[in-house]
Amino acid sequence: MKQKTNKTISKRFRITSTGKLLRRKGGQNHFNGRESGVVTRNKRKDETMSVSDTKNIKTLIQNF
Repeated sequence: MKQKTNKTISKRFRITSTGKLLRRKGGQNHFNGRESGVVTRNKRKDETMSVSDTKNIKTLIQNF
């Protein structure tokens, strides 16, 4: 039987052309007015995942 893609994982992570995994940083919904501008700007950038986590997440996505 064909294995299904984990949809929650596939929506949260993105695979680059070189095979790296990107994810959005958390804490962007509310209470952001109290944070400094440096923290707010850093939250806009995507974060690369570690190699050990990448192997596990790619098996759940299955479209690489």
